[in-house]
Amino acid sequence: QVQLVESGGGLVQPGGSLRLSCAASGTIGSINDMGWYRQAPGKQRDLVARIISGGSTNYTNSVKGRFTISRDNAKNTVYLQMNSLKPEDTAVYYCNVGSTWYSGGYHLRRDYWGQGTQVTVSS
Repeated sequence: QVQLVESGGGLVQPGGSLRLSCAASGTIGSINDMGWYRQAPGKQRDLVARIISGGSTNYTNSVKGRFTISRDNAKNTVYLQMNSLKPEDTAVYYCNVGSTWYSGGYHLRRDYWGQGTQVTVSS
């Protein structure tokens, strides 16, 4: 059984910082990528940042220069350092882990999700 345990959300004033953590445990297999998504009320869940096994990263445009994603492979943990937070960053943040493998000539993928952690940016 795979478990993703998130921590670090909360209430912060505009301009403040938060650091999210997500620790993955259980039989996951080969982890290809780890990332963070967010979902604001009434909106779809969107990618915030992702880090691939080789270390390359990608970010949604609205967080570039403010958020930093990092990963501790030994601990199967992914972090999201969020600086200069804005009210529009308010959302539930979900950790995502992508496991990939080859079988029968096909490249397969399975996604695992955390339970979500609330981030609220408000004065």
